[in-house]
Amino acid sequence: MATTQFDRIYYDLSSEVGKLRLASSGMAWKGEENEGVKAIPADEIKWAQWFRVARNFQLRVGLKDRRRETFDGFVREDHDKLAGLLKQHFGVTLEIKDVTFKGWNWGVTDIQGQDLAFLVSNKTAFELPLKQVANSNIAGRTEVSLEFSSSGGKNASRNVPDEMVEIRFYVPGTHTKLRGSEAGSQKSDAEDEESEEVSAAQAFHDAIKDKAEIGQVSGDLVLSFEEVLVLTPRGRYDVDMFLDFLRLRGKTYDYKILYSSISRLFLLPKDDQHVLFILGLSTPIRQGQTRYQYLVMQFAREEETTAELNMAEEEIEKYDRLKKNYEDPTFEVVSGVFRALSKKKIIGSGAFQSRDGHPGIKANLKAVQGDLFMLEKYIFFVSKQPTLVELSDIHQCVFSRVGASMGASAARTFDLKIVTKSGPEYTFTSINKEEHEPVETFLKDKKVKIKNEMVADVDMMMAAAAGDSDEEMQSVASSGDERPKPRVGGDEDDTEEDEDFQASSSDAGSPSETDSESGGGVTASDASGDREMAKAAKDGKKKKLTKKKPKAKADDIDVEDELKKKPAKPKPKAKPKKDVENDAMDIDDDEKPKPKPKPKPKPKVKGGDDDGPSKKKQKMSV
Repeated sequence: MATTQFDRIYYDLSSEVGKLRLASSGMAWKGEENEGVKAIPADEIKWAQWFRVARNFQLRVGLKDRRRETFDGFVREDHDKLAGLLKQHFGVTLEIKDVTFKGWNWGVTDIQGQDLAFLVSNKTAFELPLKQVANSNIAGRTEVSLEFSSSGGKNASRNVPDEMVEIRFYVPGTHTKLRGSEAGSQKSDAEDEESEEVSAAQAFHDAIKDKAEIGQVSGDLVLSFEEVLVLTPRGRYDVDMFLDFLRLRGKTYDYKILYSSISRLFLLPKDDQHVLFILGLSTPIRQGQTRYQYLVMQFAREEETTAELNMAEEEIEKYDRLKKNYEDPTFEVVSGVFRALSKKKIIGSGAFQSRDGHPGIKANLKAVQGDLFMLEKYIFFVSKQPTLVELSDIHQCVFSRVGASMGASAARTFDLKIVTKSGPEYTFTSINKEEHEPVETFLKDKKVKIKNEMVADVDMMMAAAAGDSDEEMQSVASSGDERPKPRVGGDEDDTEEDEDFQASSSDAGSPSETDSESGGGVTASDASGDREMAKAAKDGKKKKLTKKKPKAKADDIDVEDELKKKPAKPKPKAKPKKDVENDAMDIDDDEKPKPKPKPKPKPKVKGGDDDGPSKKKQKMSV
């Protein structure tokens, strides 16, 4: 029996290189590393196709049960030889399938057997294996997101190249059925009329779920919990548990989670009424762009469940502490089944207790509020985005209380900053001050390096700050004789103007005739100086103050006139201009009667009436 061998051939999506042999009895592939064998009898081969793929050329073989097998790694020169062998041994013609290289990102989707094909100009652009689809979610109204599970095992993960884990399709409009879908073509007319208003994205999503067996998975259902409250990602989901995986079925999202991807299990009391059951995942689940590494379920402490596992007694004995029937609180049933099927230990709350006797304390991480649990090997912050810190990875913990602003809240709370050896830092804020002692004792017992930056006398600092404010208030209420030290900025100019204004004698009341006769020169000069100071303060020109001395004699006459006028209606705004004119006029008059030794003020006023302005004469006569 003649056998033909092809080297460096890949089977399906495997990254392992092997050898493919063809004979009249069939074909077989054998890997070089794991020595796995895939044999196909001759009577099952129905058709064969030749494709151009990423790994050179692909031989696609169709089988009786509508399955197909693929072998990659052929070179172009192998086509003629392979076509002759297939025709000779199996009576099958090797069909060449064209692939488009336009690079367009818009086209038509077509479900062909176990693959989802994307067609551009009626040619295949790429194909996606539906058996590798882990989840199908509607991201928005017109987008459908497909998530894929990894094809490589733990041992082969070191050698496998990069893999696509998610792809999104934009599916606008509304359709009654998916184009090219077998499921859509089998619907009745009545069903088509009812589904006319279904969006194209929803129809595409439903078709993927049906073909990829996401909605109804194969295998026996062990146990199912309905309407379980999940805090992260938030919603109510039906939890279906199988032997190798669990499925979360919600209104919008469906998730398939392998037990092998569960890294840790936590069972922590949230308060007196609720218990949290948390799954730590090595492969996060996604909702759009958000990744969730922890699955947080919440159960009522007093809620009980009666359940019976759909497993034989022989199978139950293979798992640790798994029972056939349960009649216990719901959180105990769920945690017990998860522990047995995932073969992971459950991490409890530990010996730490807060001031209220709870294993967790309230804290904030950035703007997110949650519960901070001090466990035996971890510090676990449970919130919308849980954060887990291993005690062995902590470099030091820093306690601090006084922030940028002093306030009453700063004295009642403190902050805990955790610096890790791997690099990230976490600052937990708004922790009750009474929790400082138990937290510090716990960290010391765990031999964690502690740095304390807490200020013990915050109350004294606040009292001192209050004392300083009282002193400032006293200085403001003090008399004008004291030094104006608390006054700063623009208040200094106002203070100087007030002092000059108080020094003026014109505001002290109208002087008598005796005062004007005895000290008229000094009083008049001060009064005229005050008027000029007021005018200079308004105009911002202090140079006018130098005119006081040469106008002293003339001011004597003007001030007496004004003192006589004051019982009448005073006009403060018009007077400064009149005074300047009077001063100019009086200076001319004073030069004429200079020969007189000591002129009296009264005759001078009478003699100068002819030279004075007419307005003053009218006012004096009135």
